[in-house]
Amino acid sequence: MLTEEQRIHYADIIKSESERLSRMSENLLKLSTLESNVRTLPVREFRLDKQIKNILLALEPQWSSKNILPEAELSEIFYSGDEELLSQVWINLLSNAIKFTPENGAINISIAQKDDFYRIDISDTGIGIDPESQIHIFERFYKADKSRDRAMGGNGLGLSLVKKISELHGGRVTVKSEPDKGSVFSVFLPMA
Repeated sequence: MLTEEQRIHYADIIKSESERLSRMSENLLKLSTLESNVRTLPVREFRLDKQIKNILLALEPQWSSKNILPEAELSEIFYSGDEELLSQVWINLLSNAIKFTPENGAINISIAQKDDFYRIDISDTGIGIDPESQIHIFERFYKADKSRDRAMGGNGLGLSLVKKISELHGGRVTVKSEPDKGSVFSVFLPMA
């Protein structure tokens, strides 16, 4: 016979695992749909800088709870693409930056023009990624630090989605990182 406290504890575990599996299923479905290349992207012009700022504001509870003050250098950029899919890119990258940055750390977001591309950099002062993991970081289900899986959450699909969505827009994503020194994820999107 379980006590009331034990029942609540196990119910919380079941709830959080159900939510995790639901997110994983959603991400798998989204990734499978994108990889099938069945649909054409609904392209429309929108303010890329405003989209990133809005997502950063939506994530405020996560970064403020860790006393992280993000800095954003975002000039006004009009971009033509799938606004919904690109929002997933910024949500995934910013959530990871927050998740892997310790309390009182820093996150920086910037947009610059490089050749015929907009380069969006999201950098953090987090735990960083070792060189071996950087090779695999954009593969499905890959997690750089297996020991943190449960505590940190995530299902190893977020960066695969980032890569696929970037490629569907004619762009790419790169990472530069050093363990214990942080990471810089750069998304390159063609200007026109």
